[in-house]
Amino acid sequence: MATIEKDSVSGQSTTGHEWDGIKELNTPLPKWWVYVFWACVVWSIGYWVVYPSWPTLNGYTPGIGLGSVVPANWTARGQLDGDLVAQKAGRAAWLSKIEASSVDAIEKDKDLLRYAMAGGKIAFNENCAPCHGVGGVGAYGFPTLADDEWLWGGSLADIEQTIKFGVRNTNANSRQSEMPKFGADGILKDDQIAAVADYVVSVASKAPAKGSAGEAVYAENCAVCHGEDGSGNKEVGAPALNNQIWLYKGGKDGVVAQVTKPKHGSMPAWSERLDASTVKLLAVYVHNLGGGK
Repeated sequence: MATIEKDSVSGQSTTGHEWDGIKELNTPLPKWWVYVFWACVVWSIGYWVVYPSWPTLNGYTPGIGLGSVVPANWTARGQLDGDLVAQKAGRAAWLSKIEASSVDAIEKDKDLLRYAMAGGKIAFNENCAPCHGVGGVGAYGFPTLADDEWLWGGSLADIEQTIKFGVRNTNANSRQSEMPKFGADGILKDDQIAAVADYVVSVASKAPAKGSAGEAVYAENCAVCHGEDGSGNKEVGAPALNNQIWLYKGGKDGVVAQVTKPKHGSMPAWSERLDASTVKLLAVYVHNLGGGK
């Protein structure tokens, strides 16, 4: 039978439990802590009465509310729905102006531009940033939108067109282009591909290898789309080659791979997913990222 006794060091009573010569002290919780604990219990009962809480067979107890402070049957979801309705009502006036204005008119109106930049940033982060990066910094296979190099043009109209209908998708109005598989389809031989890759690298370095075999191959096969000087052609989405900006891997190996069996990116037609106002917000936002013409 456990023996309760006084501890000689602390003066506390023991519980009578002992393990390996170590006796357990019977130290009660501080009274203030006990009072706070029971106060919280009482407070929680009040919450059960005021707020929806206990599940029932057909739902839950709705709560009686607390006057104007806490409406009866209040829920966090209901509060959110109400906030969204209020927000939508507040945005309606702005969105109606955006919908009735062209992207050019929006940029010329200081207040509309400020609203478009704020709304466009949110829409961009939700829909475009996964591919183009936050702020349009770009990624491997996805063009940068914050510089002044554009595959399909950087004017407001060009950007709006690209966002609306996308690139290489099933939309009838999407931008379409395709680079031939010069190597995979046997259009060029390996030595010709190597030569034209050397030439493209020299063009990108601003020191074109004039009179080289690669220049001749380029003139016969590539200049029609990328331009004689490698400046590109936005009408067909052909990128400029006279800079060091690469959508995929750069250098000779990257050029050889693209000439042999080119990669082609695709972009959704956002007009099929977003409303017209959001498309305009995105067009204005992208145009003002720093690279719009």
